[in-house]
Amino acid sequence: MAIKRKSVARSYSIAEARDQLARLVHRAESGRAVELTRRGRPVAVLLSASEYERLVPSASFGELIDLFLERWPARGDGLRRGEVEDLRAASAGRDFDW
Repeated sequence: MAIKRKSVARSYSIAEARDQLARLVHRAESGRAVELTRRGRPVAVLLSASEYERLVPSASFGELIDLFLERWPARGDGLRRGEVEDLRAASAGRDFDW
């Protein structure tokens, strides 16, 4: 399954970005992502701090599961708080041959 990317309005080579850094930072601050390229290939994206904070989790996986369960509590036999650690057995798995 392919991940659909939001289109970036304009790409800049790293050399162009170096010459126009203040302008590109202002562009990112206003909510428009800036794609940076090297030899025509995308290598980085300049984002506003608020967009970055939105994208990067500020909690561990277990804490995020707890937040999810607080917002959408399990009904019936669904996943309950504290069961996250039991989702996968600690064993190395079973032996098999091809």
